[in-house]
Amino acid sequence: MTDVMVPALGESVSEATVSTWFKKVGDYVKQDEMLCELETDKVSVEVPSPVAGVLAEIIAQEGETVGASARLAIVTEGAAGAAPAPAAAKAEPKAAQAAEAGQPGARADVEDAPAAKKAMAEAGLARDAVQATGRDGRVMKEDVARAVAGASGAAAAAAAPAPAAAAIPRAPVPADDAAREERVKMTRLRQTIARRLKDAQNTAAMLTTYNEVDMSGIMALRNQYKDQFEKKHGTKLGFMSFFVKACTHALKEVPEVNAEIDGTDVVYKNYVHMGVAVGTPSGLVVPVVRDADQMGFAAIEKKIAELGLRARDGKLTMAEMQGGSFTISNGGVYGSLMSSPILNPPQSGILGMHKIQDRPVVVGGQIVIRPMMYLALSYDHRIVDGKGAVTFLVRVKEALEDPRRLLMDL
Repeated sequence: MTDVMVPALGESVSEATVSTWFKKVGDYVKQDEMLCELETDKVSVEVPSPVAGVLAEIIAQEGETVGASARLAIVTEGAAGAAPAPAAAKAEPKAAQAAEAGQPGARADVEDAPAAKKAMAEAGLARDAVQATGRDGRVMKEDVARAVAGASGAAAAAAAPAPAAAAIPRAPVPADDAAREERVKMTRLRQTIARRLKDAQNTAAMLTTYNEVDMSGIMALRNQYKDQFEKKHGTKLGFMSFFVKACTHALKEVPEVNAEIDGTDVVYKNYVHMGVAVGTPSGLVVPVVRDADQMGFAAIEKKIAELGLRARDGKLTMAEMQGGSFTISNGGVYGSLMSSPILNPPQSGILGMHKIQDRPVVVGGQIVIRPMMYLALSYDHRIVDGKGAVTFLVRVKEALEDPRRLLMDL
């Protein structure tokens, strides 16, 4: 019999909730076939079967909270005539253990995950510097993310969970009303969203400044080149890439908006990891476009489309949601005309986009109709002064109203 354990959950995640079992006791499962899904306070994690066989016992039922090293189920190997050869069955665990320990006994013919190979190349990591957790010593993308985090002195994996706020008792409800109510337990993701947003309000000296932008220039440029752009790059030219580029330019001029407070220090970041808020059926998540300041329009559009699709499918990894230095939130896709976005801690700034609406404006002494959008920049006044915040928002406005400034780095 083989135990099915909780997989590595990533840094600062110490527990998860079993959300769905895809199999029931007695079902035959193939090796690497998905058994269940766990929900952490950041992402959903699918748990594959480590061996082929029959699901003999489910230890953690749906809705239960499990620790980072808990047993989820037991699979009986070799049932239904699918057992591997005895020699192979004994050799594989040994090879996997040897691979995890970095010993010579690890199988040399095991192919690492393609995403892991790419991540190791980008990070400049040698394979023996990464502790593999995959089957037969296979290096997974999450293993590379942990190695990079460890090398940069990231926080310990078993960080203590934040203390829960004291619950405010609910007012009495008449019996007639109570019979028509439905009580549903909050998901871990929703609990985390609630806690982080409230922490942001309690910790930061949050203030919001507003402006509006004439979207005529971007809309004309987009209409002129969108077909050629999609034909050449294989992705649509949207508005988000213009906003990302405008923000990266403005952040260079006002670096404190791209900084964070660490105790009594201010940490200035000489890079832009742009968080892009995405609404999903289970709640708001913020995947990160890393090094957005070094990317072109096509690369930004492709990355945002990829992350958005993975977010809606619940396939984002923890590494893809960590390390953002600034965030853009687009409430306009839902029809919002004006709002004050809440900071995404420990970041010091977040830009809120809104609905594009035709409005009368004065241009050259004449009243004309233009497609206008309200912009809102929420910032941490502890680190960003009003002058810096207004300057940042004006620079974004200037770049969006005259997109040629982006090409000339103005």
